[in-house]
Amino acid sequence: METGKEAGTGIASDGKSSAVKGGKTVEECQGMIQKSLRTPMVKFLREHMEKAGCGVGEKFFKAIHCDQSVGGGYVPGEGVVVCSNHMNIQDEVNQVVIHALIHAYDDCRANIDWTDCAHLACSKIRANHLSGDCHYKREFLRGNLKIRGHEQECVKRRVIKELTPHFSETAARDAMEAVWETCYNDTKPFDRAP
Repeated sequence: METGKEAGTGIASDGKSSAVKGGKTVEECQGMIQKSLRTPMVKFLREHMEKAGCGVGEKFFKAIHCDQSVGGGYVPGEGVVVCSNHMNIQDEVNQVVIHALIHAYDDCRANIDWTDCAHLACSKIRANHLSGDCHYKREFLRGNLKIRGHEQECVKRRVIKELTPHFSETAARDAMEAVWETCYNDTKPFDRAP
């Protein structure tokens, strides 16, 4: 895959394999993806994708060089891409893979219309909430020092940021608020939010 679009982020690749700004090469990142596939959370998500009827083999995951300043994501019908030139450490790769697998799980179980703002908002709420993207340690490292209530604020902030390249801020906020309670409380395939 030399070009592709991630659900709602517009990831595109020019096919280059060289790292920029301290990122990894495509080859180095592909090795990091292989390590990620052995983590408990990724194994759990892959097992539940399989149970839902959507098997995800190793070819479902691919490192690419990205033009946009994003870490990667889920490309409907193709799989998970990780932007090698924006990855520096294993934890970053793990987070992209986990976040994208939650989108893939949603697509598998609910046939998401990725052009529908409410559908996209719901999957983004779930991915940001369930992936650990808004864990207090990550928020602290981002400079968001609030101790109480940080997680929901973080999820909302990230959802709006991820939706606004594709929808107006008003449409994004309205869609997010309309689906918030249902989607935030939907922790499938987990029993509760990890």
